[in-house]
Amino acid sequence: MQTSRIRKARSAQTRRVGSVAATRYPVPKTMRAIAVERYGGPDVLTLEELPVPELGPKEVLIAVHTAGVGGWDADIREGWNPGGRIRFPLVLGTDGSGTIAQLGSRVRRFKMGDEVYSYSWNNPKGGFYAQYVVVSAELVAPFPQPPLDFEHAGAVPTTGLTALQGIADHLDVQTGEHVMIHGASGAVGTLAIQFAKERGAKVLAVASGRDGTALARRLGADAVVDGHRDDFVEAAFKFALKGVDAVLVLGSGDSVLRCLDALRQGGRLAYPNGVEPTLKKGHGLRVIAYDAKAGIREFEKLNRTVRKANLQVPIAAEFSLDQAAEAHRRIDQGHVLGKIVLLVR
Repeated sequence: MQTSRIRKARSAQTRRVGSVAATRYPVPKTMRAIAVERYGGPDVLTLEELPVPELGPKEVLIAVHTAGVGGWDADIREGWNPGGRIRFPLVLGTDGSGTIAQLGSRVRRFKMGDEVYSYSWNNPKGGFYAQYVVVSAELVAPFPQPPLDFEHAGAVPTTGLTALQGIADHLDVQTGEHVMIHGASGAVGTLAIQFAKERGAKVLAVASGRDGTALARRLGADAVVDGHRDDFVEAAFKFALKGVDAVLVLGSGDSVLRCLDALRQGGRLAYPNGVEPTLKKGHGLRVIAYDAKAGIREFEKLNRTVRKANLQVPIAAEFSLDQAAEAHRRIDQGHVLGKIVLLVR
């Protein structure tokens, strides 16, 4: 309890300092950032002094507080191309939180010092592993306080939009339906459990390990199985006699193909692109692959749902900016419960 109070006090103090800094002090010409000069293992992540990105008329400059760290970052670090031309030095990071430090000339939705979070996939001006990031204003939103603070808001945008759009938009989960979440103890799955429960569904969580199943149960799952030890298809038919109505697939590996077997006739399955192996439509089943989308309306919907669900955001580990390589080593080890973050300031 004492640690929690200290963290909350530190977070509140950081918010005040961050807002003042954004309004009183000029933005420097250079910043500290974690850059990749070549593809490889975690050791290619190096702390460099880089120019602060230039601001366009429809963009905002965010003084980053917390940056999210995802498995997709490690994939890019190793050479996977997320789309478009890769330029080195490459600054990773698709999401984070911070304060507005500069406004583009055509931006009217924000003011200096606003506390925001953002998701920008493959941002041409660099990612969130830096003291500053320039992002299109349409990909930025104020984060709901409560239940989020800077640290937890920085962990939410990519995973929150992915989880909510899977549950609400693509699966269109309804009150009373039986839903299975495969990969429920990961960064997306822990949020998906809560979003499905907020919509009145009954949730079967397929998690990883005893600690993962305990986390899923704590977040509100009605039934939990260990995907590495238990037969989750058998569990699905005990949970819902004719099979579950919907499945959100978030894990990868051989077990993914068995998720189709857990569905009732006419059921539906969704998974974000990147899950392997990819799934094809089965007889009488609906299979949807999707990418998370960011925008003004998407963030408004996310904010409403975060408040209604009183969202809990499990943080698996925290690292400072100069410990980014260590954060990636932790990603590479696997079995990450929740989200890893970099505390930039």
